Amino acid sequence: MMLKKIIFLFGFILILVGCKSAKITKHIDKTLDTEFYKNQFTGLLVVNSKTKDTIFNHNANKYFSPASNTKIVTLYTALQFLPDSIPAFKYSVDKDTISILGTGDPSFLHNYFMDSTALKLTQKYAKVNVLVDNITDEKLGPGWAWEDYDTYFSPERSAFPMYGNVVTVSNNDGLKVYPSALKSKVSYSETERPRKLNDNKFYYNPTKTREVEIPFVTDSTLIAELWQDLLGDKVSVSNYHGEKMEMTAYSIPSDSLYKRMMQKSDNHLAEQILLLASSTLSDTLSSSNMRKHILANQLADLKQQPRWVDGSGLSRYNLFTPTSFVQILSKLYAEIPQERLFDIFPVGGKSGTIKKYYHGKSTPYIYAKSGSFSNNYNLSGYLITNSGEVLIFSFMNNHYRKSSVEIKRQMEVVLEYLREEY
Repeated sequence: MMLKKIIFLFGFILILVGCKSAKITKHIDKTLDTEFYKNQFTGLLVVNSKTKDTIFNHNANKYFSPASNTKIVTLYTALQFLPDSIPAFKYSVDKDTISILGTGDPSFLHNYFMDSTALKLTQKYAKVNVLVDNITDEKLGPGWAWEDYDTYFSPERSAFPMYGNVVTVSNNDGLKVYPSALKSKVSYSETERPRKLNDNKFYYNPTKTREVEIPFVTDSTLIAELWQDLLGDKVSVSNYHGEKMEMTAYSIPSDSLYKRMMQKSDNHLAEQILLLASSTLSDTLSSSNMRKHILANQLADLKQQPRWVDGSGLSRYNLFTPTSFVQILSKLYAEIPQERLFDIFPVGGKSGTIKKYYHGKSTPYIYAKSGSFSNNYNLSGYLITNSGEVLIFSFMNNHYRKSSVEIKRQMEVVLEYLREEY
């Protein structure tokens, strides 16, 4: 008798859940069928994190341009390969000489992190040999817009970044330049371009005061100049030829780097984090090798294999499906404690790129990464319903001609409905 009651109750619950899902599907289908969505390409997949049930599916197996949603995959890669502290560089010591080899760590003397691990260690030695040319990646990624070479969001990739690979300039009470070693290369000018194409000559508009970040050209000449400014003539720079690096130095807590990348959608950090992950495979840095490795192993089960070409999502060549993002987000949710994971992601109404959107009534309900460039806006992450369920979703919008604000407002309506009704 008891068994019959249990079976009846279980069946009744299944019917209720089925009715709820059917209601939600009908409502969202009707929303996506309105005039607003007619001239754009939209995909949405929503899955229950606990039961794995699909709550809603619209174009989830179609490929979209992900923009900065790509950083979710970079985060997953980093969490698979990097330890709790960032490997700052590899090094070896021979008597009074230290040789250091970059791992891609972007925090060294970065304007935000201000890590000085390398400086403190190298100050102890009479001679410092900085090894370069242990990277196979081009300075700029495939499919990046060439005209963005001098914009703050497009610094060059390198094996041993310094100062975030940008010069920071402001004009409060006189010209201020960081690093100061580059001040002689900065001049006042009203030219539209803040830097010459292939030259470290920088220009700052004298009518402005705000701080700007201008990427610099990361050639061996500049690297030597910056290091010698720190340590004087005891520094030499030479190419890496496979020398054995016996030790590794560590810098900042890894989560602080991931959080900055995700919440500020920092492209440079994303590119360098992918290079950092590759340093665990080889002393020669290659984001391409890292991407191939993880797609062939940890992400081999993705239902639609992506076209993944960079760490940041700057490239228009990237192609991912909503299903792929939900699968990767599900792996993260299963492997990383929720409190830690949600602390890394931007929070709706509170932090990061979604601070102005997706407000909760009393507590946050969206923990997600946005991704945008012209005519594209995507959001993928986690949604907490009023009933306490955690939903994993990927909401992708490509090729619209409206303002992104309109897109976000319409998405907010759908996500709030899920919060209220599921």
